[in-house]
Amino acid sequence: MTGIVDVAARAGVSVATVSRALRGLPGVSATTRQLVQDIASELGYVASPSAAGLPTGRTGAVAVVSPVARGWYFTAVLEGAQEVLTQHGYDVLRYDLSEVETNRRKVFDTQLLRKRADGLLIMSLPLDADEVAALHTMHRPVMVVGPIVPGIPTVRIDDVEVGRQATRHLVELGHRRIAFAGGDPEDHLGFPVSPDRRLGYLEVLRDAGVEPDPRLTVPARFTVEAGIAAYEELTARDVRPTALFAVSDEVAMGIIYAAKHDGVRVPEDLSVVGVDDHDLSWLFGLSTVKQDVREEGRLAAAALVDRLRSGVDTEPSITTVPTRLIVRSSTAPPR
Repeated sequence: MTGIVDVAARAGVSVATVSRALRGLPGVSATTRQLVQDIASELGYVASPSAAGLPTGRTGAVAVVSPVARGWYFTAVLEGAQEVLTQHGYDVLRYDLSEVETNRRKVFDTQLLRKRADGLLIMSLPLDADEVAALHTMHRPVMVVGPIVPGIPTVRIDDVEVGRQATRHLVELGHRRIAFAGGDPEDHLGFPVSPDRRLGYLEVLRDAGVEPDPRLTVPARFTVEAGIAAYEELTARDVRPTALFAVSDEVAMGIIYAAKHDGVRVPEDLSVVGVDDHDLSWLFGLSTVKQDVREEGRLAAAALVDRLRSGVDTEPSITTVPTRLIVRSSTAPPR
């Protein structure tokens, strides 16, 4: 079987040079890189990520960490990030923290991460001070998509503004009995998205002279099933909103499904607005505050690759990706 030593001997360069050339790392001239690539192709040699890391200290992999493995948002961010990382020759290692205690300790074992990944991309996961300090001791680039983490470059949207955009749309249509579906009372990870979007919702209501009714806020995780449960909870409370702001499109889809099965017409009896512009939101005629989730993943991955390639650790920056309201058929003036 052909190995990296054979390629190095044939090219007349060191094993380390072959590894850098095939991984696209700096420190190799364009001529030498092309020579090594041609010989590797001719000999049928494919670099192993683990073996390639031995002479260079690089693994050719990026670790991507998220609170959970499932969910459209996390999948879409990962798609965008993976598009960029794969283009630049990096493998992706996926970690989720659904088993909070066990997996969080495992993921933030910096010795383990240092051996497995050249960089780290964290998706919508707040970090405490000890975890941030541990990541800095890795001496590996880290990027965040989602909530701002002090000291770490971040790509994010303004979730308070998202709440304002969605609620303002409903208020401008004439609604005043506006419900909010979002938040998880059993959240162990300090996920700030729902609370921030609710802050925007409360701010716009008060600016419109409406005192928020706490009975119109119901918990909902970021799933269709949670939307169905949120609708059932509102029905049980008998509060009868004329409009509802859902923390995500998936929650909004569940609410629309449950409402229609209950004989409640959308938007005639209940206007619904969500967040994300989910790939299926058009199918529900769902008005939504659009965020370009895949682009957020691309931007974060591109910044991470730049730092990996240059070896320069720049000052932490915050990139805020704009959001915009898309009006479809799920919202209308109250009757």
